[in-house]
Amino acid sequence: MIKPKTEVPKLELPLINDARWNLAAQKSETFTILVFYRGLHCPVCKNYLEELAKKLKDFTDRGAHVVAISSDSEERAKKAGKEWDVPGLPIAYGLSIEEARNWGLFVSKGIKDSEPDMFSEPGVFLVRPDNTLYASAIQTMPFARPNWKDILNAIDYIEKSDYPARGGE
Repeated sequence: MIKPKTEVPKLELPLINDARWNLAAQKSETFTILVFYRGLHCPVCKNYLEELAKKLKDFTDRGAHVVAISSDSEERAKKAGKEWDVPGLPIAYGLSIEEARNWGLFVSKGIKDSEPDMFSEPGVFLVRPDNTLYASAIQTMPFARPNWKDILNAIDYIEKSDYPARGGE
């Protein structure tokens, strides 16, 4: 488990637009928000990322950068980017199972033909510009994820009140 106020693991992955994404290179004013999702096979992930894509400007207006990340292959990630309504959302792929575990994500074995052999379960991480963890929400399955409006309201409160990261003791 990564504790708040501690440095998060390094992470660099390819994006579906043929660029590369590097956590250390992010220059957000407030947070870089890493949204780990299960992959193309997950209809709950599709809905969750589509809702996120509608709110990208709200995050940008708050000085936050957002990226969606999965263990999917390039082919599966690009298919999701094409078929899902996620314009403008940076989508990274190729997260190894070892990297997923380094982030404290739960890992599942595929049980249907549409699922990869192994994939990471969802998680949302708010990372400060100094690459320390501010907050995280990690799920063991696709349900009961943090609401984007709640996260936006939290960012507003955190910034207005200079609210410190908690839970690192």
